Amino acid sequence: MPTVTEREGEVRVSTFKDGLLSAVAHDLELAVERFRIEWDDALTKVTGTFDTRSLRVLHAVVHGAPSPSSLSAKDLRKIEENIQADVLGKAASSEARFESSAIEADGEARRVLGTLTLNGRSRPLDARVTRDGDRFVTEFTLDQRDFGIRPYSAMMGTLKIKPELRVRVRVPG
Repeated sequence: MPTVTEREGEVRVSTFKDGLLSAVAHDLELAVERFRIEWDDALTKVTGTFDTRSLRVLHAVVHGAPSPSSLSAKDLRKIEENIQADVLGKAASSEARFESSAIEADGEARRVLGTLTLNGRSRPLDARVTRDGDRFVTEFTLDQRDFGIRPYSAMMGTLKIKPELRVRVRVPG
């Protein structure tokens, strides 16, 4: 059974600013630094575990492009602390788990259906997986509220993060 970890693949989470003071906030790209994804040789089953404590802020995103100079090292640490303490701190588990129930052909791509469990709540997930050179790639949107997670909010809600997150997974094919 092929296995991929953070050494060979990548899992990225994008957050998006919202609220009255969003002009002073940043969209962010985060990395999940510890994960394990496995699938069988026939591509009929996929499982993945993701350590939410390993989320690290890579950089701000400005106009859709990485902006490494927009945040200081101190800012990055503070944001990571807020994510762990204020957003995920009350989570029932520090592990997110995905288990497929079906994998279907979708043209040259694959449609992976399954269940994502996060914070003690399970929700269906439908992801389209494509090839990009020698990689399998998927991108999907999650709503934090579906998993009982309250999106980050400060300054009486005038500065906040949208509930929807974009998740991108790239692993060797």
